[in-house]
Formats: sequence, C-alpha cells, structure tokens
Amino acid sequence: MANPKIKAVFFDFMGTCLDWHSGTIKALPQSIPEAQRSALALTWRHDYFDSNAARLAAGQPPEDIDITLRVTLKALLEKNPGVKGAFDQQAIDRCIAAWYSMPAWPEVRDAIEQLKALGYEVFVYANGTTRLQLDLCKSSGLSFNTLFSSQLLGVYKPAPESYQKVLQLVQLRPEETVMVAAHAYDVRGAKDAGMRTIYIHRWTDDINEDMKVVKGENDFFLEDMTDLAATIGRL
Repeated sequence: MANPKIKAVFFDFMGTCLDWHSGTIKALPQSIPEAQRSALALTWRHDYFDSNAARLAAGQPPEDIDITLRVTLKALLEKNPGVKGAFDQQAIDRCIAAWYSMPAWPEVRDAIEQLKALGYEVFVYANGTTRLQLDLCKSSGLSFNTLFSSQLLGVYKPAPESYQKVLQLVQLRPEETVMVAAHAYDVRGAKDAGMRTIYIHRWTDDINEDMKVVKGENDFFLEDMTDLAATIGRL
C-alpha cells in the first residue's frame, strides 16, 4: 500500500531516468575517439543547462529544445576546431535527433512499475518539449500517468512558479509529492516549493556539484532507483 503521506512521484527525465550519455556518444561522429566523444557529450550537456539557466534569468520563455541543442553544439564545435571538421550538417542533425531516442538506466523501469503497483501516481516533470517526452517514452519503454514539460508549463525549472503550476494541475499539496532528480538545481527548486526530494546520483550529471553538499540537502540520496519505492515509503 502506498505511503498515505505521499500520493505522487515526479521524475526528472533525461539523466535521472535516461542514460543520455550512451545515446549521445553513439550519435557523435565515430571518427572521434570514444574518450573525446564522452568529453564532448558531457560539455554539450552542461552548456545546454547553462543556456536554459540564462534564458530563465533573463525572463525569457522556454526555447524549443532542438534550437538550444543545435546552438550549443555549434558553439562547442567552434571551441574545439580539432573535431569540427568531423561534423557536416547531416552529422549535426543526427546528434540532435539522438536526444529523441535514449535508453533508460537499467533499474528504472522496474522502479517505476513498482511505484505504480503500490498506488502512487507517477509523472514526468522535466524541461524540454512534450514531443521529446513522448518519443523518449517509446525509446525507453517507460510509462507514466502524465508528462509535464517546460514547453507545456511555459517556464523552465527551477523557477518557483513551475513547481507551483504543476502541483495546481494535479491538485496536490507539496507535502503529498516527492521530486526525484539527478540535478541539484531541480531538487533545490522542489524543496523550496515544499515538495519532498530524493536525489539520484548519476555520474553523467551535476559534474560540477559537491556531492557532500547535495547529500545534506535532500530527504534521501540514492546511487540508483533500485530501492526507490522503499525509500519513498520512509518519507
């Protein structure tokens, strides 16, 4: 039986549930050594976050994720002239398209299905577009009750109004929900909104965060989602 205190679980999607790194390095030109592709992928992802944060700070609305990914990739290539020649227009298009087809981390599907079996409502709540989320559900085999995107809500996380709006839509109080994410900015925003928070540590994300600090900021800090249902039951 689900914890009566917690009724719904909100998941960040990319990074938290999905192994974007594996999908990205497969899409990057294979003529580039794997270690270098990995570094490019990690930097590209970091630059994407920075771009979103800059738009939010400037009071700008969410940008189509394809545009953000393309602009940040081209800027990254300008900073890395040694690999720029490996990227023609088709290669860039393949890299953008890859973000629509990412695998789930191995334990995630079972964790989500267990939560649903226990009676929790499970939602995706992530920056990006609804089309992106629909395609990622297909590629990953993950299933949720509803998908919430920054496109749909009209604002990026971690803006306070983004959490408030999604809670209003599902008609739940903050204390009845938990945010599960691999991004410190996300769980910090959720905590400020009154939600409970569980941080999932993924080596691909928050590469510049101090994990000792992050551990102290959340209700729980997990290395993966294997024990997520039991952990939520303890909230």
